[in-house]
Amino acid sequence: MALRGLAGSGPGSRGLLDEAGAADEEREVPAVVAAGDAPEDVEEDEGRSRGLLRWDGFSAWLHCVCVVGFDLELGQAVEVIYPQHSKLTDKEKTNICYLSFPDSNSGCLGDTQFCFRFRQSSGRRVSLHCLLDQFEKDLPVYLKKDPAYFYGYVYFRQVRDKTLKRGYFQKSLVLISKLPYIHFFHTVLKQIAPEYFEKNEPYLEAACNDVDRWPAPMPGKTLHLPIMGVVMKVRIPTCHDKPGTTQIVQLTQQGDTHISVILPTVHEVDLFRCFCPVFLHSQMLWELVLLGEPLVVMAPSPSESSETVLALVNCISPLKYFSDFRPYFTIHDSEFKEYTTRTQAPPSVILGVTNPFFAKTLQHWPHIIRIGDLKPAGEIPKQVKVKKLKNLKTLDSKPGVYTSYKPYLNRDEEIMKQLQKGVQQKRPSEAQSVILRRYFLELTQSFIIPLERYVASLMPLQKSISPWKSPPQLRQFLPEEFMKTLEKTGPQLTSRIKGDWIGLYRHFLKSPNFDGWFKTRRKEMTQKLEALHLEALCEEDLLHWTQKHTEVETVDLVLKLKNKLLQADREHLPVKPDTMEKLRTHIDAIILALPEDLQGILLKTGMT
Repeated sequence: MALRGLAGSGPGSRGLLDEAGAADEEREVPAVVAAGDAPEDVEEDEGRSRGLLRWDGFSAWLHCVCVVGFDLELGQAVEVIYPQHSKLTDKEKTNICYLSFPDSNSGCLGDTQFCFRFRQSSGRRVSLHCLLDQFEKDLPVYLKKDPAYFYGYVYFRQVRDKTLKRGYFQKSLVLISKLPYIHFFHTVLKQIAPEYFEKNEPYLEAACNDVDRWPAPMPGKTLHLPIMGVVMKVRIPTCHDKPGTTQIVQLTQQGDTHISVILPTVHEVDLFRCFCPVFLHSQMLWELVLLGEPLVVMAPSPSESSETVLALVNCISPLKYFSDFRPYFTIHDSEFKEYTTRTQAPPSVILGVTNPFFAKTLQHWPHIIRIGDLKPAGEIPKQVKVKKLKNLKTLDSKPGVYTSYKPYLNRDEEIMKQLQKGVQQKRPSEAQSVILRRYFLELTQSFIIPLERYVASLMPLQKSISPWKSPPQLRQFLPEEFMKTLEKTGPQLTSRIKGDWIGLYRHFLKSPNFDGWFKTRRKEMTQKLEALHLEALCEEDLLHWTQKHTEVETVDLVLKLKNKLLQADREHLPVKPDTMEKLRTHIDAIILALPEDLQGILLKTGMT
């Protein structure tokens, strides 16, 4: 069946993606649609009439929607990509095909939901959505998009069907997005996937048209998102929210009677359900994630592997996990050789796997978590033990944490007793998750506050900022100088946990998570210095300065000030709006004081 009403091939109909150059066109694979394309002339007219605007709403949330089916001759194949103009390279399509189906040994009958993450092919050029960039700056660091990766949110159905040669109906509906809103997209799929499998392409087209009408994913704002007769009410967190608090979206107004689904979170997973088999070792796992250690989760199905990997990444929040992580990883993944080679040390990555082959392939990895089936809420699996790696032979080995790692910190017995008591009293998983999330948050904050305090001391004093000199540089981060600060202002001020905190910090300072965290903080502080420098310039009488200097020096000043304005806009510097306005007024006054021929040139220069 042909998909009608698709964005065409006219200029500007690509959503987030620009037209690629001729070389890129060879690599990129046009969208595959169900048999029978719409006539070219119809699509071109639609593309022209809609221009860029047609799919902007959709592109703010999703890159595309894929339907992956099973073909007896081809194996897994992308049957539909919607909107039709969405571009995926051959490599990306192959990754999506293999990652959208559970391994055959998983035995997933019925409906299964899970998530995967894969590298975006190099060579793509992405058009900048300035408005979306503006939203991005208000997000917590752990919810910011990673430009190099896509997420795939999967709803897989496998049911017996005697009319098919294979004897089974097997198909996945997959949402491809840059946004790490796991809970939100799984909820969207729960709403649309079951009906899609009954009604096929027209239903999918209607659902995508609904998404295209959604407001942009603005942090901090309560959003009403209608999809196929259901209205979801959500709020995306902001970097200004107090860590550990969830601003619950509630039915408060009479006009909210049409709301069908309220999401208390867009990104969080059921933390306790994922950590339940290993919660006695949760502090050790927190250390391994914090330090960016290579970690494998071996699970019976993609649902368990993806939820557990995402829970691990989430456990160091509000710190961002800066290394790679793959909630579901297969032997067909394009990075399989890179991540399983024995010729070099395992990379800093968390992998979620289900194929028994990985038990042999990843035997040389230093930390392996083997979990059984995750129990439904209310059922508690037996607690696993820490075991030596040599005991891990196959994926059929008993559940356990296989590692020789010795934690730096002593285990917090108080929190373990609290969680165990909750298990005995059959406390709901949601309540257990709240306790565990607060515990991880307090642990992470106790660890990071001394680093934040030291890094803040690297900032130059405000009085050292001169409008006539370049902004001063940040002082260098000196590990030994930082270590000396821990004696008086270390984590002992906020945490009851004892142990080798110094050893943990030394290890962390060599990790990718420290590198990513410090680069982010340094960028924020450098931008703050630039903003303060702009404010200092605005307080000066610049017109008076020009009267004492030559025309050449005045023109040079105008060009530099215009560049400063462009930089402030481009980098979203934390500048007050009235500062920008003052600077524009200064520039206009200086230009008007110059000869007319120069005025004409300068008014056109640097503001495009």
